[in-house]
Amino acid sequence: MTWDPYAALSVPRTASPEEIRRAYHKLVKELHPDVRPGDKAAEERFKRVSSAYALLSDAATRTRFDRGEIDADGNEKMSFGSRPQGANRGQAGPGGAESPFDLGDIFSDLFGSAGTRNGGFGRMRGRDIRFSLEIDFLDAVNGGKRRVQLTESRTLDVAIPPGVETGQVLRLKSQGGSGVQGGPPGDALVELVVKPHPIFRRDGQDIHMDLPISLVEAVEGAKIAAPTVSGPVALQIPAGANTGMMLRLKGKGVTGAGDQLVRLQVMLPEAIDDELKSFIRRWNGRNWRPARPGER
Repeated sequence: MTWDPYAALSVPRTASPEEIRRAYHKLVKELHPDVRPGDKAAEERFKRVSSAYALLSDAATRTRFDRGEIDADGNEKMSFGSRPQGANRGQAGPGGAESPFDLGDIFSDLFGSAGTRNGGFGRMRGRDIRFSLEIDFLDAVNGGKRRVQLTESRTLDVAIPPGVETGQVLRLKSQGGSGVQGGPPGDALVELVVKPHPIFRRDGQDIHMDLPISLVEAVEGAKIAAPTVSGPVALQIPAGANTGMMLRLKGKGVTGAGDQLVRLQVMLPEAIDDELKSFIRRWNGRNWRPARPGER
């Protein structure tokens, strides 16, 4: 008995495309091999969930599955056990025996006369396979390569172009379902989901980040190593820097087209020692304070 893609995603047969998409994303996050390494049961279910989403996220293949035309693996379910009645079909031939039916007639009925041209019976393009792929933030910015599971027995190395964003779809030509009766294969459509980064944030082609600096570095100025999406660079902190000051690193944004904007955060030491307390008491500007919100 074939498996049920709706049950694999834990959604009813009446589920909307958005409900199917949400269920798939939820299960992928729970079952991904990176989240549950070594868990063979989770890995097998992850593969089944991916196959279910590939079938049900495509409106055409979902409709064909619901009609019973294909099974959950996308295989055609054609029955030739009975034939339509009509002229030259199901009638007795010479001697009263029924004439053997012609596959060409059947495929012509199913797919039209175009299906029998050049000796081919019902040539049909294979279905497109759709699935989501989570990628790291830096791979989205700089480009990279990921190995993905297209079906339960087939993997493919996918090249990630630099500068991609969440929601962007990569089309992998001829990597979808097999064609019917010698038809061309479909494509694999890969929707990208970019994982957040603990340091960097993207805004268009620019990269934003907060950079903590010490009190001494803020007062005296310093040259420090600042991380960027392409590796650390030397950043000059001007003397008298303050929290909220924004420094711009030209050309250090997405694919070199944008910039990296570094917002400084002046940090006090976690432990305030007696020497620092004594200095503050002696400091001439110890009574200075910044304007509060709402003050003139």
